[in-house]
Amino acid sequence: MRTREEGLEYGMSFEGAYKRIYEAVKSIPRGKVATYGTVAALAGNPKMARAVGNALHKNPDPDSIPCYRVVNASGKLAEAFVFGGINVQERLLNEDGIEVKDGYVDLDKYGWKGQ
Repeated sequence: MRTREEGLEYGMSFEGAYKRIYEAVKSIPRGKVATYGTVAALAGNPKMARAVGNALHKNPDPDSIPCYRVVNASGKLAEAFVFGGINVQERLLNEDGIEVKDGYVDLDKYGWKGQ
């Protein structure tokens, strides 16, 4: 379980860290994905990739915060339960025009690193 103190280890308040993470995820363009590490860097601290996963698991507004556009460092999709069932993340990415093959996204083709 994450605590308020954990946010402080990233040099910001817990709420501030999550807010920055959500803003970074909102900036991922349609047709692109970002890794947890990229989102962490965009949110202000590349060392908080694990916090990105926790923030996305608690996504308060999935309609505005497209957490399905975040994949791991090798392009692998999240476990099915995170998005409400098997293949949900894949379906959402496909709707964005992103090809998923065997549970992975080609980061060379679809990866986004920010501005």
